Amino acid sequence: MRVMFIASTGGHLAELLQLKNLLKQYDSCLITEKTASNLTLKKKYKNVSYLIYGTKDHPLTYPFKLLANCFKSLFLYFKYHPDYIVTTGAHVAGPMCCIGKIFGSKIIFIETFANIHSKTVTGRIVYHFADVFIVQWKSMLNEYPKAHYEGWIY
Repeated sequence: MRVMFIASTGGHLAELLQLKNLLKQYDSCLITEKTASNLTLKKKYKNVSYLIYGTKDHPLTYPFKLLANCFKSLFLYFKYHPDYIVTTGAHVAGPMCCIGKIFGSKIIFIETFANIHSKTVTGRIVYHFADVFIVQWKSMLNEYPKAHYEGWIY
């Protein structure tokens, strides 16, 4: 079984790395944004790939970086061809989840711990087609009624 773990840098990645035992247990890859702090991940995990770092705080360049990441995500999807995609989200995960769903991967989305009462942008989109959608707060079941409450991953 091939499993792709993908998350944006920062808190989303920190949450995803709480599942580090699963990364080692399966034939897996880890995908995140390329930042100076993430370059050391290649020393800890066997299959690490990077997408372009970009935030919505830079509205002029963000759409171009997002588009470039969509194409790079397509390349990485076919490179690893995962059976499952596990993500804690944010913008780099959205395109990969869409690509994975189109090509038959199972999508497991874990809504971020940071949101107690509101949906994330990526969560709003992926909720409609995720095979498993997990929330870390019971209150989030009001926002995502079909989600599974599994507690915190910390």
